[in-house]
Amino acid sequence: MSWYPLIKNLHILTVIISLSLFVLRFFWLLRSPARLQQRWVKIAPHLNDTLLLLSGITLATLMQLGVLLTQDSWLTEKLIGVIIYIALGSIALGRRPRSQKIRLTAFIIALAVVALVIRLAITKSLLLG
Repeated sequence: MSWYPLIKNLHILTVIISLSLFVLRFFWLLRSPARLQQRWVKIAPHLNDTLLLLSGITLATLMQLGVLLTQDSWLTEKLIGVIIYIALGSIALGRRPRSQKIRLTAFIIALAVVALVIRLAITKSLLLG
């Protein structure tokens, strides 16, 4: 039995959950900040994102993509995109005081970056190459 389909589906599910929680937390930040203090809201994204990372590493291992982490690899571009998304997400949702305009801009750009990362994952072709 190949584990690949199971791990891939888990990875896709955790991506959907991660994006849903990101959008929900951003909405709550703007409309109902007290909801962000709920215990599950503080824990669930971290648990899910840990599963997301582990499933991604497992997929790369199953696909033997470790050798593809080079300058001209779609996986390298995907990882750079994920790092940019995380940075923008921390600007959009972070505790540090920022204007709503800056948070909204970071949120929108973060979603655009995720769209590019998803495109990379589906097509496995370079955006910049």
